[in-house]
Amino acid sequence: MNSGPNLNLWIIPLLPLAGAAINGFFGRRFSRRLVSIVALGSTGIAFIYALWVTVQFFNLPQAQIPHIETLFPWIQTSDFLVNYGFYLDQLSLVMLLVVTGVGFLIHIYSVGYMAEEGGYYRFFSYLNLFMFFMLTLVLSHSYLLMFVGWEGVGLASYLLIGFSFLKDSAAQAGKKAFITNRIGDFAFLLGMFLLIKNFHSLDYSVIFKEVGRFPVEHGVVGTLTATALLLMVGACGKSAQIPLYVWLPDAMEGPTPVSALIHAATMVTAGIYMIARSNAIFIHAPYALLVVAIIGALTAIFAASIGLVQTDIKRVLAYSTVSQLGYMFMACGVAAFSAGIFHLMTHAFFKALLFLAAGSVIHALGGEQDMRNMGGLREHIPWTFWVMTIATVAIAGIPPLAGFFSKDEILWKAFSDKAHGS
Repeated sequence: MNSGPNLNLWIIPLLPLAGAAINGFFGRRFSRRLVSIVALGSTGIAFIYALWVTVQFFNLPQAQIPHIETLFPWIQTSDFLVNYGFYLDQLSLVMLLVVTGVGFLIHIYSVGYMAEEGGYYRFFSYLNLFMFFMLTLVLSHSYLLMFVGWEGVGLASYLLIGFSFLKDSAAQAGKKAFITNRIGDFAFLLGMFLLIKNFHSLDYSVIFKEVGRFPVEHGVVGTLTATALLLMVGACGKSAQIPLYVWLPDAMEGPTPVSALIHAATMVTAGIYMIARSNAIFIHAPYALLVVAIIGALTAIFAASIGLVQTDIKRVLAYSTVSQLGYMFMACGVAAFSAGIFHLMTHAFFKALLFLAAGSVIHALGGEQDMRNMGGLREHIPWTFWVMTIATVAIAGIPPLAGFFSKDEILWKAFSDKAHGS
């Protein structure tokens, strides 16, 4: 049953899936131009459709938000039901626009970046497949469908990180990312089992309605705290928090557009999205929120410290990403979920820009990634110099650029938070 007008949300993830299938099965016979048209066309149309959905969403009356579209019953037993459907509210709308918008821009960049590389059709098939799973994750109406997208982006990232599979370091990095993420995924599964035990459902609409009947677990570690902690471990794996951050710096073995798409803008923010989506559970588990805040703060300082002594341009950005994800984790830990998602959105843009500019530098220097061998490039690649400067100023939190506002919001919420003993 749908609430309000039918927006056909299923079209948005289906478009990149169609692009992935067409290029995956037939791309070997296509020209590079046709492969590009299929890949960019599918993601571009998905972005345009997402913009149309945004306009429709703002016209919905408040009573019809969240907008739920149920396609069919997925798993049904005597006392357990999971529907296959999509869930659109302000949170999923922000993620939808970030994934389709930034993803489309990175696809455009990839056409030029991968022009001389082998496996062109395979690369764009994997890129589209990643977009499909990420959109499934953010639009899902249940934890089960979210988990399908969650595992799917893990698979797609494995394929993209290990894209140059004949290079041993790339193959090893792909395996490391895949295996490390499995640790978090196992905890996520256990958290879902606890949700089934307590709520007899995995649908958001059921769980978020029922959780209000549970008392806030002050001074006691109950079922909701255990569930929240398990979900948090899952988020630590995907969003590269201590101690499961080790896969992300090695993931720089993938082509630079992969680093920009997966490890800056979208996949690594899935854990932040999952915690923000589960805010009703975390609000009832103050101890779990405290753990999230501590892990986020430690990760932000620890990863930034490691980044200071790196010499590879992409690894510096990788540790910077881990540090910024720590900021977002800390925001969620002080119950400032909107501030965390605001920083997620601003970070997607300036970090993707930094990675893409780094790719331009690497290309200009014939594959050189050691920053000790760089310098004086302003005269040779002025456009790259200026966009990288803008992105650097933004991530440093200097006004009037976006990073200042999102970081300031997080720090203000962290300092002013009294509810959780901080």
